[in-house]
Amino acid sequence: MDLRQRVVAAVEHGGLSRHAAAAHFGVAVSTAIKWMQRVRTTGSVAPGQMGGHKPRAIAGAHREWLIQRCQRQDFTLRGLVAELAERGLKVDDRSVWAFVHADKLS
Repeated sequence: MDLRQRVVAAVEHGGLSRHAAAAHFGVAVSTAIKWMQRVRTTGSVAPGQMGGHKPRAIAGAHREWLIQRCQRQDFTLRGLVAELAERGLKVDDRSVWAFVHADKLS
């Protein structure tokens, strides 16, 4: 945070260009430009949120169908991925594995 604030202060109050401030503080020009854009849009040099909660792709009607499908007959993860794709839901093997494992369907 300290470096971000010093670069921004050098541009806003010190009269340096973004290129000059980047060279002075030893950061990439693109970094100085992005920090200045961030200050302009958010009013802060603080970094944005990284990561966070991502809702599960297999939900709602697809979830109900998949539970019934797994209980009905044997399956493979790749087979389930293909069947879900036929139903209009594009997921990968990992998503299906996580679903099957979490719901104890294997």
